[in-house]
Amino acid sequence: MMNRIKPDVDIVSDLLKAVLEASPDSSFIRSLLFQYQERGGLSKKQLEGLYHKAAKIATIPENRLTTLEAIIKKKPTRYKSSLPPPAPLYIKDENAGRMLEAILAKYPQHKRVLFLKAKYDNNETLSVVELSELQKFNKMLH
Repeated sequence: MMNRIKPDVDIVSDLLKAVLEASPDSSFIRSLLFQYQERGGLSKKQLEGLYHKAAKIATIPENRLTTLEAIIKKKPTRYKSSLPPPAPLYIKDENAGRMLEAILAKYPQHKRVLFLKAKYDNNETLSVVELSELQKFNKMLH
């Protein structure tokens, strides 16, 4: 609940009831009144909706609209951040790619390295054992 200077004065509730009297068929105002009574407050967007409805009614005093506008301005504006860019499902290990190219440059018919190259090109992850084999073959090359 909010700390009010005069707890017996409730502008939002008074405005909700006045707008509901002026247009009793408004389901929007009924839902706002229900939420206000249940939760004890309304969001900034809901208060803005109430303000726009109340501004159209001539019987509502201007000072109450001004007070509602001040309440709206006091509330923080929440912004939704944009979604992060999608991350790739698989990130190729450039080091493994260089080792595969170096080994195949010297031994183009090496069956195990050709198999690992096919896995690498199909974006399949190379296991720890396969990477250690690749490093062993690379060490033999140098």
